[in-house]
Amino acid sequence: MIKLSQRAERLAPSATLAMAAKANKMRKDGIDVISFATGEPDFDTPENIRNTGMQAIDEGFTRYTPSAGIPELRNSIARKLKKDNDLSYNNDEIVVTCGAKQAIYNALQVLVDAGDEVLIPAPYWVSYPEQVKLADGTPVIIPTDVNSSFKINPEIVEKHLTKNTKVIILNSPSNPTGSAYTPDELASLGEFLVKHKITIISDEIYEKLVYGDFFQKSIATACPGARDSTIVINGVSKAYAMTGWRMGYAAGPRNVISKMASLVGQQNSGIPAFVQLACIEALEGPQVEIERMKAEFKSRRDFMLESLLRIPGIVCPVPSGTFYLFPDVSSYFNESKGVADSTALAEYLLTEAHIATVSGDAFGSPGNIRFSYANSMNNIKTGMERLSTALKQLK
Repeated sequence: MIKLSQRAERLAPSATLAMAAKANKMRKDGIDVISFATGEPDFDTPENIRNTGMQAIDEGFTRYTPSAGIPELRNSIARKLKKDNDLSYNNDEIVVTCGAKQAIYNALQVLVDAGDEVLIPAPYWVSYPEQVKLADGTPVIIPTDVNSSFKINPEIVEKHLTKNTKVIILNSPSNPTGSAYTPDELASLGEFLVKHKITIISDEIYEKLVYGDFFQKSIATACPGARDSTIVINGVSKAYAMTGWRMGYAAGPRNVISKMASLVGQQNSGIPAFVQLACIEALEGPQVEIERMKAEFKSRRDFMLESLLRIPGIVCPVPSGTFYLFPDVSSYFNESKGVADSTALAEYLLTEAHIATVSGDAFGSPGNIRFSYANSMNNIKTGMERLSTALKQLK
């Protein structure tokens, strides 16, 4: 057997992808599984974007491009950041990546050395700690709970600082909780982090999926002094239902972005040319489909939340954004029935109720389970009925 590196031995698989794979296998075996595990919109990519991509292929736009992305796309991203976020970036302060995931990975690779500590508020997206470890860094988890709306503040952060603290990863709106920071909260955090010379990786991929009168700001906008110490991460996957197109980007200080672009050049040489033209259309074309999808997501959120809260013992805050709910389900842990934690409960719900969820253990919050409402209303209604019945059997 070939001996693996220590890095590979330490690497954990993605819990969200693993649960989705289990659900898909059950479906292939003829079992009617409803998935609330998937982290992607269930809508088709808008027609104008699809047509632009197909036209680009027909016109032969299929060759290598600059690793950082074609200038036209980077210019389009710069216009988006100015228009939506009031942030000014030059073309060479933006790098296009294979999804926002690669942007975060590459940022960590060029920022973190062995022994450096990276602060990660929990609950967190499952890939953050693993990506820090792949950069030979040390993830330092900052616990939060429903009482703080799953958010941190300078006082909480200060308790976790050491001489090795170098980077913090912020995600607002958050996967898995849907919580989001107000401009005042971001301004306060930004001032504190700048004071302590901590670099900020700001994951804003769910920026446009916010509800009601909530308006999401970038920390680099809310705290202008943090602009030069922030790497803004975004993309088209969630807002435009383009998860499979794999376009993300990072914007930030030139010295960081140039090294991230060099890393792209050594990894995959950049994303497909025709995808880049389609992404320009996404950013600069009609935006009406985003509002339509948001309205549908909000209806689903409200229905699923109401259904969850009708189940005795379930506690779930109202999320400001994303398409996730993150209820506390710990009152249903029942060791005598083999359901001692959220991982066991997620397995139980899959096998007994045929609904796929993701355990809160994967997000650093063992009392919770993540439900995605990126699914049809009919499936949500059926799934919530199955959930209620299955949980009753644990009491």
